[in-house]
Amino acid sequence: MKTPVAPVEADTFPLDELRIVLVSPRNPLNIGAVARAMSNFGFSRLRLVNAYDVAFREARSAVRAGHVLERAELFSSLAEAVADCSLVVGASSVGSRELHHPLRRLEQAAPLIRAHAAAAPAALVFGSEKYGLTNEDLSHCHWLLRIPTRREHGSMNLGQAVAVCLYELMRSEAAAAASPVAARPASAGDLERLTALLFEVLSLSGYVKPRIGSSTEEKVRRLVRRLSLSARDAEIWLGMLKQIRWKLEHPSPGGDSSPGSGESRG
Repeated sequence: MKTPVAPVEADTFPLDELRIVLVSPRNPLNIGAVARAMSNFGFSRLRLVNAYDVAFREARSAVRAGHVLERAELFSSLAEAVADCSLVVGASSVGSRELHHPLRRLEQAAPLIRAHAAAAPAALVFGSEKYGLTNEDLSHCHWLLRIPTRREHGSMNLGQAVAVCLYELMRSEAAAAASPVAARPASAGDLERLTALLFEVLSLSGYVKPRIGSSTEEKVRRLVRRLSLSARDAEIWLGMLKQIRWKLEHPSPGGDSSPGSGESRG
């Protein structure tokens, strides 16, 4: 069987066509983490095979992912869990076992899964926390994917592994390459008002020496422009400097008017 390879953008991913299948999960925290990761990325089709019943009941408290667990389907065999899927991909750290399946890195596998799910249901299968996927489990898979971890520590926590895979499935290269929306830059008038106020504060504080004042003002003006401030940031700086100027012009009677003098000394 050939896997469709027509590119599909992540933002058009048919979320309801991907089933996340957990085989023999035993830790409620892991089940909850998987449900939360699915909710984070918009997936909701969770299937559990031979789940430890106590763990599944306790997992129902997953933060903001209750809807995923409420819809979760329970199966007694992996064959039943993936019966409606025309692509079944097993996640494996591989280790030292001999493989009889094509093996792809996650970044190579994600586009293939996206493309297939655009036409027909697909399943992403994860093994138990202790043993991973057995050889029998793997026999139900068309091919395998692995997350490129370091060889010395190849296995990952179940919830983390699912989250990493779903992130890669939803990652959009086009969105990542898009430039962020630029904030409106401060106008020349805003920058000059900021320059004048900063120079005034520096003069009041004693930083500016009278005989070199004009030279310092030019340096301050160049410095302010090198900051490339947005209009909003310039407004904030003006507000802070106005407060500093007021404190310098109205020192507290009998107190230290230097910045920070109001802090507790313990």
